[in-house]
Amino acid sequence: MLLLITGGSGSGKSEYAEKMVLRLQKMPRLYIATMYPFDEECRLRIRRHRKMRAEKGFKTLECYTGLKNADVTGYGTVLLECMSNLTANELYQEGGAKERCAEEILAGVHRLLGQCEHLLIVTNEIFSDGVDYDPETRIYQKYLSEINRQIASMADAVVEVVYSVPLVHKGNPEEMV
Repeated sequence: MLLLITGGSGSGKSEYAEKMVLRLQKMPRLYIATMYPFDEECRLRIRRHRKMRAEKGFKTLECYTGLKNADVTGYGTVLLECMSNLTANELYQEGGAKERCAEEILAGVHRLLGQCEHLLIVTNEIFSDGVDYDPETRIYQKYLSEINRQIASMADAVVEVVYSVPLVHKGNPEEMV
């Protein structure tokens, strides 16, 4: 089962995703964390989140680039958070896939799907604010939108979270629990 969860910053999408993982009750649980620790503030946040997830029965795999190399064999439920960070990492980090980021990330998603029973992917809605961004940001948006569209087409369900309210756009995530 593949569930894509999207929403704006602070929308409650992460909380929704974790609740869905807990409801699935398919163990063991793996959290694929994609936020790169740029500074001490990021490192503190990562440590705090890792501790909170461990209390919920998650193991954590830090994966900044190279998702297609991740081995999740043996995990019942995998939560990847978030596609927005992973895309930025692949596009801008040294050793990232650069202009092949969509292709590489989607290959990783296919690999994960073949290795676990449930895959939940969190991504960000960054396309509807009407702001005219600089060319570099528009390139990032182009790749992220391509990835999101491909994952949505593969997904069993797509949910957008707005103000902590899940709005179902495809499938029925409740049938998956």
